[in-house]
Amino acid sequence: MTPSVPLARRSNTLSSSLGLGEKLFASSDERRFAAEIEKGLARVEEGLLAAMQFDDGIADVTGRYLMEAGGKRVRPVLTLLTAQLGEGNNDDVIVAAQAIEITHVASLYHDDVMDEAEMRRGVPTAQNVWGNSVAILTGDLLFARASRLGASLGERILALQAETFERLCLGQLHETIGARAEDDPIEHYLQVLADKTGSLISAAAQVGVIFSNAPQEYRAAVAEFGERIGVAFQLIDDVIDLTSELDESGKTPGTDLRAGVATLPLLYLRRAAETDAEAAALLRRIEIDTTSFASEETTAANDADLDAAIIELRTHPVTQQTLDEAHRWARSAIDALSPLPDGPVKKALTKFAETIVERNA
Repeated sequence: MTPSVPLARRSNTLSSSLGLGEKLFASSDERRFAAEIEKGLARVEEGLLAAMQFDDGIADVTGRYLMEAGGKRVRPVLTLLTAQLGEGNNDDVIVAAQAIEITHVASLYHDDVMDEAEMRRGVPTAQNVWGNSVAILTGDLLFARASRLGASLGERILALQAETFERLCLGQLHETIGARAEDDPIEHYLQVLADKTGSLISAAAQVGVIFSNAPQEYRAAVAEFGERIGVAFQLIDDVIDLTSELDESGKTPGTDLRAGVATLPLLYLRRAAETDAEAAALLRRIEIDTTSFASEETTAANDADLDAAIIELRTHPVTQQTLDEAHRWARSAIDALSPLPDGPVKKALTKFAETIVERNA
């Protein structure tokens, strides 16, 4: 039986998506700007419900499952924001925003299979409900639906969609294989984040410029902003993975560690372990416990040991290092906006970058 998803999860506003509340927009012009984004987001949301419908009964249920579970619609809002540099929320901008969001949701189905994740957006992951094969095929169907939407917009989006999809796949491939002997593990990991997360956020920012017919010199700036803020976003997720509670994030604390994913705090710990005995001891505990957790012989004692190690890792200096790195990427994202004119778009994007690194879920 398909789990029901509360309708309240589907409510999205500019504030909930990017943390941009009324206090940011003080003047009447800025409030009108914010109202335009809100109206555009409502149009995107309405269109998503229609675009996600399938004639096939099974596909219709599985395809809408994660979309109806919620999400902050970060990527569509970025599209709508950058579109204000041009003509604003015309029909092509709305369709482009929908195509980007469906691509994102499709990638979540595949990510959850790869990571063997149990929860997503506060509900059981699709493969936990229907199995890996159905989850993978549903992701494929959504990628196809996103491509159909993109094709309706013509040539201008097709190359960007193809490049972005290639980077999504390469990021997942490189994460799965891991760093080679000649690679720096931390640089390798940051490139994975740029490909898996940054590339799609970058594409979201670019299509707003493209389809609003904004000055094309803004495209490179928002593309760079999107990629850098995507890395910062994921680095904060690495910290949240260690520090949040289940009811805040929809994920069990330490989900990535339990799945064998070496996030930045663990990579920093490995580097520290080369010269620090305490770091080396904690690293050994984590590696032993995660190996036991992944085996069929795991016990309650193994789980308790891993929980204790995660608590210790969350208070270790390497977690603060990860936060510092996230802030560095956010600052560099803001710096990338320098070619944009002063005004509500630049102000909103700057505030978004600052909000990204302060979130806790």
